[in-house]
Amino acid sequence: MTDKIQYPDHKRRCRWANPKNLRYIQYHDKEWGVPVHDDRILFEMLILESFQAGLSWECVLNKKEAFDRAFDGFDLETVCGYDEDKMEALRQDAGIIRNRLKIKAAVNNARIFKEIAAEYGSFDAYLWGYTKGNIVYENDQVSSPLSDAISKDLIRRGMKFVGTTIIYAYLQAVGVIYSHEEGCYLCRQQKNGG
Repeated sequence: MTDKIQYPDHKRRCRWANPKNLRYIQYHDKEWGVPVHDDRILFEMLILESFQAGLSWECVLNKKEAFDRAFDGFDLETVCGYDEDKMEALRQDAGIIRNRLKIKAAVNNARIFKEIAAEYGSFDAYLWGYTKGNIVYENDQVSSPLSDAISKDLIRRGMKFVGTTIIYAYLQAVGVIYSHEEGCYLCRQQKNGG
């Protein structure tokens, strides 16, 4: 946590929250680390995190509306039904990250996500089952035994772009792991019970 970064509201935030990007600040303040139990959002975030591989989250976040449009609002059934023509159309969409392997993985991962949701009753039950519904509090890490275990299982099931680092970032994003840094105003809220 650095004191040199100045935000318009003068609140201290995690060092990764770019003070020049209002969208990124709002994401930090309102979404990141907030527990998610809605399968549609869990699916959306899993797909978006997989597109982050080798890039910054800020890059993906800046294209979020374009991804939402391109992937039909992240409707699971629709994405599961994408064929080669639709994947080629996605590869031509300048609004998103047009990596052929990531696009193919997104469709593949959608189908596996659907299988997991059917097996467990919801993807939420599968994911949060790893912590018995509890939030893990830790920061300054890029992987953990938890992300290792989930990544290993998703890979075993056939998902792509779900290595332990991507899964760790995903778990942070959807609130399974709470990682606001010491000194961040949200970390203080948590410690004070707020």
